Amino acid sequence: MALVLSVTRHRVPLPDAAAFEADARVALDALRARPGFRSGTVGRSTDDPELWVLVTWWDNVGSFRRALSAYDVKVTAVPVLATAIDEATAFEPLLVATADGLSARASDRAADADTAGPAHG
Repeated sequence: MALVLSVTRHRVPLPDAAAFEADARVALDALRARPGFRSGTVGRSTDDPELWVLVTWWDNVGSFRRALSAYDVKVTAVPVLATAIDEATAFEPLLVATADGLSARASDRAADADTAGPAHG
């Protein structure tokens, strides 16, 4: 199965932390209800209290993208996701470690992904 990991980082001023955490809870709950959702976490950096992260795991990239397009997610999660630092957010796990061991996964990216598609005219 082609798992997808989504990571968004958020810079949140200390006075806004409680409100962000409350909004992130609602957003994570909306994402959790979407098909293909595996798990999710909201966390704050132990080194920088203004840096937060929202991490979700999905069955595949299609599930992740469809979740972001759902009306209830747009209403609840997109306002939180809109505060994300502008950087790549979706990743395919290639090495996965569990208590049982380490496994490698082949990439699902198309061989021409860097040269073909809508972004490449």
